[in-house]
Parts: sequence; C-alpha cells; structure tokens
Amino acid sequence: MLLQQLIVFIVLILALALFIWGRWRYDLVALLALLAVTVTGIIPGEQAFAGFGHPAVITVAAVLVVSRGLRNSGVVTLLARPLLRVGERPMTQVGALSSLVAVLSAFMNNVGALALLMPVAIRMARKNGRSPSLLLMPLAFGSLLGGLITLIGTPPNIIIATFRAETGAAPFRMFDFAPVGLGVAVAGLLFIALIGWRLVPQRKGAASREELFEIGAYVTEVVVPPESDLVGKRLRDLGSVSEAEVVVVGLVRNKRRLYNPSSFEILRAEDVLIVEADSEDLRELVDAAGLALSGSPKTGEEALGDSERSSLMEAVVTADSPLVGQTARSLNLRWRHGVNLLGVARMGSRIHRRLRDIRFQVGDVLLLQGPTETFTAVLSTLGCLPLAGRGLSLGRPRRVRLGVAIFGAALLLAASGLLPIQVTFVGAAVAMLLTNIISLREAYESIDWSIIVLLGAMIPVGQALEISGGANLIANATLAASSELPPVVSLVIILVATMFLSDLVNNAAAAVLMAPIAISVAAGLGASADPFLMGVAIGASCAFLTPIGHQSNTLVMGPGGYRFGDYWRMGLLLELIIVLVAVPLIMLFWPLAIA
Repeated sequence: MLLQQLIVFIVLILALALFIWGRWRYDLVALLALLAVTVTGIIPGEQAFAGFGHPAVITVAAVLVVSRGLRNSGVVTLLARPLLRVGERPMTQVGALSSLVAVLSAFMNNVGALALLMPVAIRMARKNGRSPSLLLMPLAFGSLLGGLITLIGTPPNIIIATFRAETGAAPFRMFDFAPVGLGVAVAGLLFIALIGWRLVPQRKGAASREELFEIGAYVTEVVVPPESDLVGKRLRDLGSVSEAEVVVVGLVRNKRRLYNPSSFEILRAEDVLIVEADSEDLRELVDAAGLALSGSPKTGEEALGDSERSSLMEAVVTADSPLVGQTARSLNLRWRHGVNLLGVARMGSRIHRRLRDIRFQVGDVLLLQGPTETFTAVLSTLGCLPLAGRGLSLGRPRRVRLGVAIFGAALLLAASGLLPIQVTFVGAAVAMLLTNIISLREAYESIDWSIIVLLGAMIPVGQALEISGGANLIANATLAASSELPPVVSLVIILVATMFLSDLVNNAAAAVLMAPIAISVAAGLGASADPFLMGVAIGASCAFLTPIGHQSNTLVMGPGGYRFGDYWRMGLLLELIIVLVAVPLIMLFWPLAIA
C-alpha cells in the first residue's frame, strides 16, 4: 500500500508539473499519468479506459454539441444584439456584458459563450474609444461565474455530481448547484461591475471607429523587390519613406538570418525583413516603400487585400483550434485554405522566428488575407474567432424557436430526474442533428476532444489516488492541521486548495483530483460529503489568478493585451469575495450534519 501511495504521488506531482509547464498538452499528460498508474498495477488493465465511458465524459461531450446547436439557431445572437445599446459608461457596459455571459454560461459551454460575446465587447470598446482590455477580462471572469449555477454550466459540476453517487447518494441534479452558485455569481458580478473593472490594466491605446482593432505589434515578413527604391539604401532609410512605427527585428538574406540588424545595413533585392508593426502601420509601410508581403507577389494596398474580392481579417486562435502547436508551413495555409498569413501578434513577448516557423498558441492573433466570400467558412474550419470586419454571428439562418424548444425540453427532463443527465443531453444533441440545426460535421467539431481525453484519462487516475489510500492520507493531514478548529475550517481548506490548484491546471483535472480528498475529509469528520463536494465544485471553477487556469482566461489574453501578472489584480479580491460568500451559503444549504 505504501509503495502504491508513493507511485501515485510521484505520478501526480510529475503530472501537475507538466500541466504547469505547458510544453505538452494536458490531454497527453493525462494519458501518460493513466499509463503510469496502469503499468504499475494500481489500476487493472481492463479498467484503464473505463473513464471514457463515464457519465461525466458523455455529458460534457453532449453539452458541447448542444451549445453549438444553440449558437447555430441564433438564440445567443438574439440576446446579444441589445448590448450595443446599453450606453457608454464603462460600469454599465461591464455589468451588461458580464451578466449576459454569466447567464449564457449557466446553460452552455463557458468558452463558447465567451467567444460569441467577445466581438460584441470589442465593438463596444472601439465605438467608445476605449481599450478592449477594459471589457475582456470582466467578460472572461463572468463566463466562469455563470458556470457555477447549473449542472451543465461547467465540466467540474458534472464531475462532482457523479462523485456524489459514489457516496451512496443520488447524483446532484440540474439546479442543485444554484442555491450556492447563484449567490456566488451575483456577488462576483456585482464586484466586477462596481469595482473589479477599475483594477484591470489598460494595456493598449484606444482605437477609433474606422481603425481595425489594435491587437498590438504583429511579427510580419516583407520582401524588398528588385524594383524597390530601397535597394542599395540603408535600413535606417525606411524612416525617410514612411512614418509608420515599425521595428525591424530580423533580416533574412540568402538563407542567413540576422537578428536585430544594424541600422546601417545595406538593403539588397530579395531581402526579407522581419518587422514588428500593428495592422495600420504595416499597411502604410508596404504601400509607401513598395514592399511585398511574404508569400504574395503583389505590393502596396493590393497585397493587403483592399479589393472587392479579398479581405483583411484579424482573428484570435481559440483553445480548440487545429492551429495550436502547428506552423504556417506545416499547415500550408495558402494552398489548403486559400488564405495568406500576414502577421502574428503574441502579447508579452517578441517573436524573432520566421513567420512560417512560428508555432501558434492559444490567444495568438493572426492577420489574415483571403477571399471575402469564403472567409467565414475558412475561419470556422481553422477554429479562429474574427475580431474585425464581422457581424454578430457566423451562424446559418436562425431557427430560434426550435432550438429553444429542444434545449428547454432537455432542461425539464434533467431537472425532473425522469432521465439521467447524460441521456437527456445526448437526446437533445440527436434532436438538433435530425432537425438540421447542427450538421454532423459541426457536432464532431464542437466537441473539445482534448477535454474528453483529459477527463477519460484523469478519472481512473483519481480512482488510483483513492484505491492506494493517497486520498485518505491527504485527508488525514488536512484533519490534523485543523483538529483543534471547527469543521468549517476543513471546508475552507478544501475550497481554497481547489481554487489554487485550478489556477495552475485544467479545472476538470482539479475537480477529479480534489473530489476523492473531499469525500475522505468528510468521512474523517463524520460529516456529510455534500458541502465538501460543493466546495470543490466552486473552487474548481474559480480560476481568476492566472491566464492558464481556464481557457476563457487564455482566450482574452491576446486580444486584451494582458500579461501573465495582470489577472491577479482583479482575480485575488474576487476569489476572496467568493470564499467569504460561498462558505456561509454552503453551510446554509448543505449542512455538515448527515441527514
């Protein structure tokens, strides 16, 4: 038993370290952890992949498909449209945006709700001449708060519901989370609207209505054509032909790279300059200097897509995009998708690599050029969210009533307990497929397979923690630390520990790991497991200190221009408020005493 505990703790410590490091994707790390506990005999081989058939995994997949169906039906777009008329006061805009995204997140995927409202927030910021950073972080935090309200609001709630069944009680139902989750969400939203947004740093200058949304500096490649007037001139002479604010970070000549080249470097025909500039300065430089964008034989305005058949688009790479971890060269964007990659903006760091060799990350903002009539379909295929030159929706003709009817029926069946949640939402997904609200291809694309693999792999790893006695060991240490204190202190420890873990790793993984510990702490106290499981559910969904704790935080990092250390400025006070509000509500609605 001691050997098994040692193995499990080593596996978990290494897995957590790899989660935080971020070099390997969390689904791959989860699979490695699963293989480790299986090969060492802690989990029997025939049960190694049982997690993929777990009700929580099926439910999460079904909810993601239904969320895509709601987007296609036009329900969310219909709700979002009035936001553009809420006024110009920042507090009003923040309150309206964060409240709506919270409501949506209670019934659909957090990231999906955020992605739908991000363009609205950016338009509002541009219209009022403010930095989008003022609205995007509150919007992301609101999406997390909304997930606390219902069973389907966030994967940790679904996971916790199934863990309750292991205690001998019935799984939590659709609105069992609402008494605590709704109170916490309201308190959090009031803080964000009244105080929190004032703590958000405004990283980028305001943009006018006519300008493209200023993401920041793109890393872009431009070629010096033989006919350019710059041939034979020094690098510093760029300033004499254009007033654009451009930084030359590299020069490629005959396959030889020069980083931070001297301003006295003589330019030659076919030199490739790696420049850092925003979209407007890039346009001015290319047009004034007669340069060519890399990969395009054209120069000036024509190269930037100022024609009726070609468009310039800024788009953010989302968490489920197939671009993540790939390069423009490996993806062959131009030939496979008909778009040119003109630049990449990544906040917080300067990129010195060739444009074709940059590996895309979640939150990167891409400057793309492509055919106007196919841009919408291309962006959907690439898993990118458009940030400029778009309307409120990328969906097909709206089928609002049908979408609402199917979703409402699923909610009623799940809330009444007539059918298990996984059956109800799989049925809703099938109904949306049969009524053509969503296509089969869209259904498969809407499922975040990395989350599915993470859950399917981590559930047996969580069981290994319990089987080996590791969960009891941690629970006993927790009880020993609070032995002279009231039982509520143990609840606070569980809640805060889950919050801290969720700030560093995926929230679903945090829930899977902390739930067995919470149940063991409750058993040690002779108390009900419900309040401790609720504490894990709240803590797992409240990752407000870092951009890596939740995909919503990561998604707004690039467009908002945030740095890693910006999140805690509002997030720390928000987490403190959540603890102060959640603990009394949990004690009120889910008493420690066993019923």
